[in-house]
Amino acid sequence: MVCKKCEKKLGKVACADTWKAGSRNSSAGQDRKLNENKLLTASKKQRFLPYANKCKLCKGALHQAHAQYCQSCAYKKGMCALCGVQILDTRMYKQSAK
Repeated sequence: MVCKKCEKKLGKVACADTWKAGSRNSSAGQDRKLNENKLLTASKKQRFLPYANKCKLCKGALHQAHAQYCQSCAYKKGMCALCGVQILDTRMYKQSAK
C-alpha cells in the first residue's frame, strides 16, 4: 500500500519501453558497449542490494529503495509502505496474523 504522495517515488519497471521514437530505449545502439558486465560497470545506486534496507517492524528485507516497511507489514497495519502514514483503518477488519 502506497499513499498518493509517495506514488512518484516508486521504482521503474524492469522491462523496457515498447519501441517508438520518443522512448527511453530508442538510443540503445548509439553508445552501447559490447560484452559489458553490468554488475561491474553499473553504479552502486543502480545495483540491487537485497539486504541494504530492513523493515522497521519485522526486520525483513525491503526491495523498494525508499521503503520503511515491507508490503505485508504495511498491509496489516493499513499504512503507506514508504512514509508510514495511516491510509486505512484496519480495526474492524479480519486480517491474518502471518
